[in-house]
Formats: sequence, C-alpha cells, structure tokens
Amino acid sequence: MTALAIRNRTAVALVGAAAVAWVLVAEEMAGMDEGPATDLGTARWFLGIWVLMTAAMMLPTTVRIAPGVLFAVGYLAVWTVYGLAAYLLFRGWDERGTTAAGVLVVAAGVYELTPLKQAALLRCRRPHGDSPFGTGLAHGVDCIACSGGLMVVLFALGVMSLFWMALVAAAIFAEKVLPYGQRLSRGVAVGLIALGLWVALAPGSVPGLNDSGGMPSMEMSDG
Repeated sequence: MTALAIRNRTAVALVGAAAVAWVLVAEEMAGMDEGPATDLGTARWFLGIWVLMTAAMMLPTTVRIAPGVLFAVGYLAVWTVYGLAAYLLFRGWDERGTTAAGVLVVAAGVYELTPLKQAALLRCRRPHGDSPFGTGLAHGVDCIACSGGLMVVLFALGVMSLFWMALVAAAIFAEKVLPYGQRLSRGVAVGLIALGLWVALAPGSVPGLNDSGGMPSMEMSDG
C-alpha cells in the first residue's frame, strides 16, 4: 500500500471517529445546556465528555496531517490535560453570571490578535515532530496555544451547548485548515469582541444563550 493510500485511509478514519464523537456528544449533552450557569459535574464524568468533545471538534483539523493513530493518541492526551486544568479553573463558573462570561469572551478575542496566538497558529498549519506520537504531542501543545482561547469561550458561554460547540469548532477549523487562516483569525477576533460585549450588555437577546441563571438538572454518575 502506498504512503498516499495510507494517509487517505487514516484521514477517513479520523473523520469517521469525529463523526461518531459528535453523535455521542449530542446524546450525552441533550438537555444539559444552561449557558454560563452550566454545572461541570464530577471530574470523572466531565473528562469523559471532554475527550469526546475534543475528538469531535479537533480531529477534523488534523486530516491534512493524518500520520496515524499514535498521532491522535498524543494529540488528544494533551487536550485532556487542558480539559482537566479548565475543569479545575471553571468549577465555580456557574455562579459568576453573564457579565463575567462576556468579559472572558472579549479577552479571548483580544488574545486572537496577539503575537503568541499568531505564531501558534502558524505552527498549527505546519506541524512538526520526529514520530507520529511526538508529532501529536507537539501539535497538541501548539493547538492549545492557538485554540485554547476559543475553547475558553466555550466554557464561558456554556460548555454543554451544542450551539456554541459547533460555532467554536467552525472557527477553529477555519483558522487551522482553510486558506488564509491567519487572516480569518482577525475576523474571528472582531467577532468575539463584539459577541463578548453583547453577552455582557444584553445577554437575553443573544441566540443560543440561556440566561436563566439557574442550575442545570442533569444526572451524572461516576459509573
């Protein structure tokens, strides 16, 4: 089998895995969206959902790389560490409300314009590494520096929201895969700043944002 055929098969497998992850996430998160008031639940439950979420959102952005299963393992391992850190940081976020959420979204928009973000995005579009697993780890670190701010937006607005998850995933894909991704990132920055101000000043009018301020009613277990 030629290298091109192997790469194509791996790309198809990654897209298929992402599609399955989207279906599973949609089933698990049904009825759980409470906007900024979303409770993250237990660490074990959340990390299980988080791995599915990152597989769904991130694997399609790696199709053009597609060096193999070990790459995906290393890549998702790095994002799992990010998820654990975010869980510890955002456990009490449900008590802070939409004003704090808006401020955080604006901050994420400003980060999009920084040299650190732009350098990380360039590395994400030109992955490097000396082995599939090592490439996955390196690419994961680069992608956190590149897309970690966008994922913070997801936590701020409702990490269990399929609506925001899809929008953030689309922004990440556009920046990392589409032509002129670095130019697109500047448009994303403007959009995030505008969205953050909207959320802070008029949350009730933002589509996809549940501003009830209540706690979600969902059943979670460690089993």
